Order: sequence, then structure tokens, then C-alpha cells
Amino acid sequence: MSLRQLELPITQRFSTPRLDVGYRERLDDLLWSDLNFHSKSSAYASHNFHAFPAKFPPQLPRKFINGLTEPGEIVLDPMVGSGTTVVEAFLTGRQAIGFDIDPMALRVCKAKVTPLALEETATAGSRVLRRAEESLRHDGAKLHQELDARFGETEREFIDYWFLPSTQLELMALMREIEHVQAPHIREFLELAFSAIIITKSGGVSMARDLAHTRPHRVQDKTPRSALGEYRKRLRKNLNNLATLTRGSGKVEILSSDAQSLALGDNTIDLIVTSPPYASNAIDYMRAHKFSLVWFGHSLNSLAQLRREYIGHDAVTGIEYVELPESTCQVVDSIAGIDSKKSKVLHRYYSEMTRCLAEMVRVLKPGKAAVIVAGSSTMRGMDTRTDVCLGEIGIHVGFELRGIAVRKLDRDRRMMPARRKHSPVHSQIEERMHEEYVIGFLKPESGKLDGAIQCSNRSMSDRKLALILRPQAACTHPETPDSQGRPAGRAWGAGPGPRWTPASPPRPGRAVCR
Repeated sequence: MSLRQLELPITQRFSTPRLDVGYRERLDDLLWSDLNFHSKSSAYASHNFHAFPAKFPPQLPRKFINGLTEPGEIVLDPMVGSGTTVVEAFLTGRQAIGFDIDPMALRVCKAKVTPLALEETATAGSRVLRRAEESLRHDGAKLHQELDARFGETEREFIDYWFLPSTQLELMALMREIEHVQAPHIREFLELAFSAIIITKSGGVSMARDLAHTRPHRVQDKTPRSALGEYRKRLRKNLNNLATLTRGSGKVEILSSDAQSLALGDNTIDLIVTSPPYASNAIDYMRAHKFSLVWFGHSLNSLAQLRREYIGHDAVTGIEYVELPESTCQVVDSIAGIDSKKSKVLHRYYSEMTRCLAEMVRVLKPGKAAVIVAGSSTMRGMDTRTDVCLGEIGIHVGFELRGIAVRKLDRDRRMMPARRKHSPVHSQIEERMHEEYVIGFLKPESGKLDGAIQCSNRSMSDRKLALILRPQAACTHPETPDSQGRPAGRAWGAGPGPRWTPASPPRPGRAVCR
């Protein structure tokens, strides 16, 4: 697909960017602050319109948006996902741009940032429910015909496997009436409510469980809930939250584009807050999203082809690999000694993230920040060190790295892949998803780093991290590592504060580069 530079219906600010001490200090202070937000609710505005795995709390982007931008400035999320960043930008009066290639993510985000007339939308939803009920009572034969004509052979088999015949008819009745709604934004809102009764944390109208966790499995003895009843409840819930969107005053553009090649001009963005996918499909969004997308006319084959283009996918052929920085390459090589295919998957991921980070450097205004919220994962029992590797890659493409903070994930609140009933408490999936990292980058005004050498606070016993910003820089660790290979004397991941911040003066016993 050819890319055109985006003609933004967004006001550009042409004031000269100034890299002052105050901005740096604000970014550093934000990274050192409490970023866990375990006691905070995310059930406001449109954040709960639709289930989405691994969302970060809305308070996280809001903190950086409020701390690093002014109303009217432009916030970018190049991997917009569920839209948390753009919703917060909208609510705080900023202008926002979100990119993604996942069709479900695009649907979710557009609905989340589109204020609607509440009474008109509620009337349209009530009409859909009333007419769907009438169709089920009086027009069953025609519904069957339309259901048969809607899907190809492969999609028909998929629908029959995952949805009971009675559920299929209810969903068909709803979809037919939703498609008759003339107002496009209201129709999209109603379609999202339709999807939300399929992709759910638990229960829902299909025969699947763990669907919203992207780990669907069919439960033979499950009794699905009534699609009409679930739609009525979901519609009521989303309408209640829709009312709060009128408080937003920002402008938002949601567009289909790859984060590796953004249709934006150079030096146009005031702040980036984003969360890239996990490596190696640790969270496989399409496995869940296709349950709804087939009802919206997508073929399973087209979705499978699109899935191969997702950042972090595990296909390794036809990929443009890039040369990685030294320490990131060491991580990839260490996995190659165990599983060569997995090492290629990880090389693909870091190649894709290299291109993404290079694009972020390009579109950011000088002196402005990019905040990357990333989770690590394991491959063949080895940590992919996503936080440290992305930090190194960021420097390699031109960023100044200000710090990496550790967030403890609250698995009771954040939607992550579900624990199987009889699995051990510390399964591999849980071990790799109990914390995530908030990486703070700054685009220098001069395009050159100012001499700070960054290195990880991890023990280098298994891997050296030497980010070469001046000749023969090296990392030393004065402390004795603990049993897990971490420097002693720090509560790793137990509280707020960055894992490492090159802007801060070295503390006694901290890892430093000489």
C-alpha cells in the first residue's frame, strides 16, 4: 500500500522548541513517580466500551500528557491498540493521532473518541433491539437464508464450531438491523457493542472461554448467554459511558498505517505515548478479534494474512532484518544456541522495533519525549530483555535515553492471558507478564546525545550491556549480585522509580559506565 503524507486537520504549532532543564526534569520526575495505579479505576469515559488484552491504565498516559504537553499540542500513539492514549489526549484537550493495522483496534478507537448525541444513539439502539426481536419471532426463515449467504465455506465452519445455531440467529438478527442504521458514527457505535458481547473476559455468547485473553478454547458444556439480552446490557453500559465523552475537547485522527512507516511529516509531534506488542505473539490479538471480524465481513484468510504483518509475529520468511546493536544482538544469539527459529522471531521483532523507533525519532519535534510502555517475555525459558534492548535500540536510532521505570502489573485488574485451572501458579505465561517497563526517551535538539552513558542495572554475569556512545565505554557493577543476578540492595520492581536513569548522578553501589 502506498503511503501519502498525512494532511492533518490538526493545527500545527510553529513555536521554536526549547530543550530546557524544566522539560528534562519533568520527564525524569514522571519516570521516578508511582506508575502502578493499582488503586485507580479505569471505568470512566469510553475506556470500557470493549474488552482488549494488556491495556495499560489510563492514568499512565494521562500523567505524561499532563506533565509534558499543553492543551492543543499533538500526542501520537503509533501502535494505538485499544486507544487509551488517544482517549486521554482527547479528554485533556490535546490533539491526538493514532495508527494501527488491526481492524478491530481501529474500530474500537474510532468509537471511543467519537462523541454522539446520546438520545439519538439510544433511540437507534432500542430500535435495533426491537426489530431484531420481531425478526426472530416472525422472520426466522429469512434470517436462516441471510445467515447462509453471509459467510464463505471456511467462515461458515468457523461460525458453526464456535456459536450455537440459536446464537447465530440472534446475532444475525442484530447485525441485520445494525447495518440498516443510516448515521455512520451511530452504526459504528452499535457495531462495537455487538463485538463486545462476543469478545468478553468470561461468558459471552460463543462457546469459547478466555476469548478476551486471546487464548480461546471451546467448552462443550458451556451454555452461552442470550445474544439479545447481552446486547441490551452492553448497549446500556456503553450509553452511560458515552455521556462523559462530551467533556472532551481534543481533536483525534485514527488511521490505518504501519508504525514502521508513518504517514507524518518530520518534527510534527509533541509527545509519543505507546505500548508495542509483545515479542513472538505472546498476546495474539487476532485469535480473539476474528470472532467478531468475521461477522463484519472479513474472511479468515485475509485476517490470517494480515496477522503475519503484525509486529511481533512469529513468521520468519520474507522479513527485512536489520543489524542490531551489540547487546541486543547478544540476546538474540543467546536464544539461537537453544532454538534457531525462536532467535529469528526475536530478531524480526527487534528489527521491526528498530524501524518503529526510527520513525518516532523522525516525527517528534526536537526536545520532545517518547514514552514506550513495554513488557518482556520469555523464549525457551530465557528473558528477551525487552526493556534494555529497546533502550539500546532507541539510542542507536538517535534518542537520548532518560530512564526505564518498572511497573508491577495487577493481574486481577489488567486483562492478561488467563491462568488455566490446573496450571501451576508460576506458569511461564505469568512469569513473563508480572511487570512491564516504562522507557523514557528524549529527542535531542542537536540530533546528538549529550554524553550520558546508559547501562542496565541488571547483573552482567550472563550478558554485557555496553551502549557505545563514546569509545570503549563499559559497564561495571560495584555491588555483589543477589541470587537472581540483580545488584543487591534495591527493591527490584517493588515500588516506583526507574530501573536506571542516566540523567541522575550515580548513587553508591549503582551500575555505572566508565
